[in-house]
Amino acid sequence: MQTISTLLIGFSVFSIPLLALTHFRREHYQGQATAQAMGIIVLITLLGLQLAYFVWLQTGADIIHSPYYQVLLFTVAPTFYLFSKPLLQATREKLPRDVLHLLPILAAPFLPFPIAVTLAFALGAGYCVWLASRLYAALRQQPNRFQPVRIILGIAFIIALSTLPLGMGVTLLPENVFFMAHASAIGLVLLLIYAALSIAPWLTTDLAEAVRETHAASTLAQVDCDLMLAEVEGLMQEQELFRQPDLSLDTLAERLGLSPQQVAELLQTRLGKGFSRYVSEFRVEAAEDMLLEEPDTTLQAVGLRVGFTSETLFTQAFREISGMTPGQFRKINQLSVAFH
Repeated sequence: MQTISTLLIGFSVFSIPLLALTHFRREHYQGQATAQAMGIIVLITLLGLQLAYFVWLQTGADIIHSPYYQVLLFTVAPTFYLFSKPLLQATREKLPRDVLHLLPILAAPFLPFPIAVTLAFALGAGYCVWLASRLYAALRQQPNRFQPVRIILGIAFIIALSTLPLGMGVTLLPENVFFMAHASAIGLVLLLIYAALSIAPWLTTDLAEAVRETHAASTLAQVDCDLMLAEVEGLMQEQELFRQPDLSLDTLAERLGLSPQQVAELLQTRLGKGFSRYVSEFRVEAAEDMLLEEPDTTLQAVGLRVGFTSETLFTQAFREISGMTPGQFRKINQLSVAFH
């Protein structure tokens, strides 16, 4: 068990910085700066926990029975709640009272170790129940969306839930069993999240859009949907608005004279896709033309010219939509031309 825990800790230590750099970027959290910041804090907290477990496993140094460890435990649940809430509510309202969720962190260093661990995991259980209820309410009317991503996230959720009884019963277990189980669970959840984001790089944006669509009544009652959809297509095809790297749902809505909720509902109900997917498809289509017509242009340059802000995001979106990387697409088509 120690070997598995060490391997999963190692994966966590290397994957967390990469996840922070590749996923927690502004374009994935347009209008959701709070969620973006809290998500980064969650990652930093998990990294701190995994490093503490690694030091304990490899050197025997006891930094776990310390205020440092207790603060980290108390930080995970409320910061994850503050990360999730803006994505799982229908509005973008920011409530100052949400900061109150962070107050238990201040008490963490002063609690006896068994009480601190038990209380931290009990709070985590409460937040998990909230998260499960909000996700179920948001997605029950859209059973075909986010497949197979919802399966991966469901497994991650089950793993996270399974550690909560261990934490609340920490006094009944050998500490080494609890620490290795918790470290392994964190590593497994990160691995599954990484898999989900590799399949759907724009998952958080699409999820926020889906939640708004589910909770809101139709906003298109007074809108000429056919005309608006034609205008959207014109902005993309004729004016190539998709090439703007900072293009957001708010920007497109302003150009159309609609609200962001109306544009999101228009795209979803008429085209069956979210804003991010819609824009990415135009970018990938333009990139395919460039890859064929400009064989000497680098992949990074192609991605930047069609609107992506990095080669990594370009590759992720291209693979998601075309089923292959830009390099593979170019190579296959060059071979096809050579044989003909």
